[in-house]
Amino acid sequence: MSKNLVIVESPAKAKTIERFLGSDFKVLSSKGHIRDLKKKNFGVDLETFHPEYEIPADKARTVAELRTEAKKADTVWLASDEDREGEAISWHLAEVLKLDPQTARRIVFHEITKPAIEHAIANPRTIDLNLVDAQQARRVLDRLVGFKMSPVLWRKVRPSLSAGRVQSVAVRLVVEREREVQAFQAEASYRITAQFKLHDGTALGATLNERFATHAEAEAFLEMCKDAQFVIKSVTKKPSRRSPAAPFTTSTLQQEAARKLGYPVSLTMRLAQSLYESGHITYMRTDSMNLSSLCIGTAGKFIKENIGEEYHKVRQYSTKSKGAQEAHEAIRPTYIDNEMAGDTPQEKRLYDLIRKRTLACQMADAQLERTTVDIRVIDDAGKPKTEAVFTATGEVVLFDGFLRVYRESTDNDTENDDEGRLLPPMAEGEIVERYEVTATQRYSQAPQRYNEASLVHKLEELGIGRPSTYAPTISTIQQREYVTRGEGTGTPREYEVMTLTGPTINTTVQTEQTGSTKGRLVPTDIGVVVNDFLLENFPDILDYHFTAKVEEQFDNVAEGRENWTEMIRSFYNHFEPEVERVMNERTEQRVGERILGEEPGTGAPVSARIGRYGPMIQIGTANEEDKPRFATLRAGQSIQTITLEEALELFKLPRDLGEFEGKKVVVNEGRFGPYVRHDGKFVSIPKEDDVMEVSLERAIELIEAKRKADTEKLIKTFDEDAELQILNGRWGPYIAYEGKNYRIAKDLREQAHELTYAQAKHIVETTTGTGRGKKTATAIKATATKAKAKSATTKKSASKKK
Repeated sequence: MSKNLVIVESPAKAKTIERFLGSDFKVLSSKGHIRDLKKKNFGVDLETFHPEYEIPADKARTVAELRTEAKKADTVWLASDEDREGEAISWHLAEVLKLDPQTARRIVFHEITKPAIEHAIANPRTIDLNLVDAQQARRVLDRLVGFKMSPVLWRKVRPSLSAGRVQSVAVRLVVEREREVQAFQAEASYRITAQFKLHDGTALGATLNERFATHAEAEAFLEMCKDAQFVIKSVTKKPSRRSPAAPFTTSTLQQEAARKLGYPVSLTMRLAQSLYESGHITYMRTDSMNLSSLCIGTAGKFIKENIGEEYHKVRQYSTKSKGAQEAHEAIRPTYIDNEMAGDTPQEKRLYDLIRKRTLACQMADAQLERTTVDIRVIDDAGKPKTEAVFTATGEVVLFDGFLRVYRESTDNDTENDDEGRLLPPMAEGEIVERYEVTATQRYSQAPQRYNEASLVHKLEELGIGRPSTYAPTISTIQQREYVTRGEGTGTPREYEVMTLTGPTINTTVQTEQTGSTKGRLVPTDIGVVVNDFLLENFPDILDYHFTAKVEEQFDNVAEGRENWTEMIRSFYNHFEPEVERVMNERTEQRVGERILGEEPGTGAPVSARIGRYGPMIQIGTANEEDKPRFATLRAGQSIQTITLEEALELFKLPRDLGEFEGKKVVVNEGRFGPYVRHDGKFVSIPKEDDVMEVSLERAIELIEAKRKADTEKLIKTFDEDAELQILNGRWGPYIAYEGKNYRIAKDLREQAHELTYAQAKHIVETTTGTGRGKKTATAIKATATKAKAKSATTKKSASKKK
C-alpha cells in the first residue's frame, strides 16, 4: 500500500510524474474537473449566488476510485495545474475527498522534471482560496450570462443558439471588421519603378517616392523620362540594430504557431499540453515573460559552447499585460540542450519553435547596415525635372546575432525585401542609364480580416479573456457557426501596367485576385444577426471596456481585494431586469429580416431571414391565404447582401432534369448543400458544379460514381436483414445498422467478409453504436403512410369548406 497519493488532472501528466517518485507514491488522475455546476436552475443560488455543484455521471467511477485510494493513503498531495482552473480542481478534490482545504497539501510546479517535482513535495502549501473564488466568479458569471441570454435568442432569433460573455464580444470583433472590409472603397494609384544600369553594367532597381492618382499623370511622367537623364543624388549608410522577441506567453505562442506553422489555436494548445505533460516544456497557460535563473544560466552556457561567446547576452523580461503573474514563467523547454522533443511531427515542430525562441531571447542583437540611394531625374543641363526621386535601398547583416537561430513573424508578414540585398558600389554625381521605367496601377488595401492569431492578439490587447480562455473562445464561436474560416480565393480585378522601354510606352492590362478570405475569420449570417441583436439589446455586455473591467475584477478577487459574490450581485441586479425587458418586448419584424421587394406577378413580399435551419428566402407571409414559399441560400450568398433578382432565382429549384432508368432526376439545394435525387436516393453535387447549370448527363455521372463508390465500400449484406451491412471505411471494416456504425474488433477485421449474420448481430447488440440513428425502412414507410393519410384528410376538409 502506497503511503502517499498524488492527484493530477490528466493521465499523461500522471504517467510522467510517476517516473520521478518512488514506490511510496501512487499517482492518479482526476481527468479534469470532478464536479460541475448543476444543469437545473442555473446551478446557482440566485439569492446568495453560491454555486451548486454535482458530480457528473461520467465522473462517478473516477471519484469512487479516488475516494478509495485517499482512504488508504497517509498523505494526499493535490498536484493540479498552477492556474485558477487548477486551483479550483484541487479545491473540488479536497471537498469531495473530505480533506480540509486549510491543511490539504497543495503542490505546484512550472515544469514536470524530477528536480521540480521533488522541490514541490518538499515545499507544499495550502489551497489558495482566493484563486478558487476567482475561478468560481468567472464560472458563475458566465453561467448567468449564458443561461439568461440564450433563451432570449431562442425566442427572438432561432432555437438552439447561445450567447456568452467573452464569445459574444469575440464575434462582435469579427463582425465589425467584416463591415469595415465591406464598406471599404479601394482607391487606385500608379506606383513607378525603374531598372537602371551602372557604368559597369550592374543592374539597380529603384522606386519613385511619389505615386500618381490618374493614368494621365503616370503617362505624363513616363513621357518626361523619355529624354531625361538620371543621376545619383546621394548615398547614405546608417547602422541599425534588431533585438530578439521575448520568450513565449500563451498568446504569443498561439500567434507565432499560426503564422509560422499554420496551426489553429486549439491545435497549438493541445500540442503544448502534450509537451508539458511529457516533461518537455514548462506550463503552457501563462501570461508571464519571466525566465528562471536556471533557464538563463543553461541557455547562456549552451549559446557560448555551441554558437559563440559573442552571441550571448543575458536578458530579463517583464510582463506588461494586465493581471500577469510574475511568479509564473514564460513557456520554455525544460532542458535547453534537447534539440528535439515530442511524439509526433507536429509536436516536434512546436517544440523546435519554443526552443529557438528561448535561445534567441538570450542572444545578442543583430547588427545591420542600411544603405539608401536617391536618384534624381534631370534634363540635359543638369537641372531637376521633378521634385520626386527614385530610391533604392539595401540592408546588409554585419553580425547576425539572434537571427542565426530565430526570426519573429508578423501578421502582415512580408519579409524585409531589402535584408541581405547588397547594393553595388556607386558615388554621388554618377550618371546611371535608364533601362526600363514601369507605372503599375495599384489599389489601396482594405483592412485585413482577423485570422485566429490576430484575433488572439486583439483580445489580449483589449484585456478580454486570459491565457486559458483564448483557445476555447475561438473554438466555440466556430463550433456555434457564428464565425467560419474562409475558403474564398477572392475575385479577379484588372490593373494597368505601362512600361517605358527605349522611346516606346507599352500598355497592358493584367489580372490579380483580391478579397481572398482563405484562412481568415468571416462571420456567418447567423453570427451577424445574433451580434446585431445582442448589441442593440445588451450593449453593456458586448462593450469591450465592460468585458475587460470584469477581467480586472476577477484579478482583484484572485488577489483577495474584492468579494466575488458582491461583484456578481452588483452585475446581476442590473442584468436581470434587462433580460426580462428584452424577453417580453414585442416586435413587428423578425430579428435580422431584410425585405428585398415584391415577387413580380403576385406582389407577394420577398424577404431574407434566419430560419430554423439557417439563412433562407421567403415569399409571402403566414397571414396570407396561400402558404409562404421558402428557398435555401446557396454557398457564398448572404442575407446581408443578396438582391431581389438573386433571391427569385433560388425559386427555380428544384429542377427536373429528365429521366434515368425510368426514374425522375431532380437537382435541388438542401440544408447540407446541393444534391441530385434519383430513385429515392441522394447524391451530393461537388462544389465546383453550379446547381443551376447541372445537366442530365452530369447528374447521371454523379449517380453512377456514387454507385461505384458504394459498391467498393460494401463488403457484405445479409438476407436475414437487408439493413445489416458490413462496410469498408477509412479505419477499416465496420458494421452499419439502422443508421448507426459499430466497430469490429481488430482480430476480426481481416475476416470481416466471413462474419455470419449471428456474429454481426451479436456485435451490434454488445457494442455501442455511433451516428444519428436513422429510422428503419419499416419506420420510414409507416411515417410516409401517416403523412399521406394526413394529407388526404386535409384535402377533404378543404373541399368541404369550399
